Amino acid sequence: MSTQDLGLLDAIQIAMEAEQKAAAFYADAAEKTANPAGRGLFQQLVEFERYHYQKLAALLKSLRDKGAFIKYEGRDPLVPVPHDIKTTEDPSKMSMMQIITVAIETERAAEDRYTALATQTANPEGHAMFRKLAEEEHGHYRVLSDVYWNLNNRGTVNWSK
Repeated sequence: MSTQDLGLLDAIQIAMEAEQKAAAFYADAAEKTANPAGRGLFQQLVEFERYHYQKLAALLKSLRDKGAFIKYEGRDPLVPVPHDIKTTEDPSKMSMMQIITVAIETERAAEDRYTALATQTANPEGHAMFRKLAEEEHGHYRVLSDVYWNLNNRGTVNWSK
């Protein structure tokens, strides 16, 4: 196994840890928000991050066992809430704006991490997998940015596909 391969395996493990942290953050956010639409968004993000973790774990295993990348199909985008729900802040709960601000930064960092891995990976399947992961994280970033704008300008949790 080359030094480059070991670096890739380390990078995948770091990405897996980041996905676990993101899932835990979103699970905590779902519990801390008083807004049902926000809670639904965060629960979807928990599932997305867990899915990414599982796929990265499968990739790591395949690289270690066979030296081969796996095909990554991706996942359907986040599903918008069916209606606007006015947000009301409960002082005992974390502010939706605080949560969204941290979440936007988290998704941007994840997108950057996968983009960097894609540029460092010559294998076509590996490159495609990391590009798709970066695209999905960018989609989360875009949804969270929409929610931020709607919260700031309309006081609602809402986003489009």
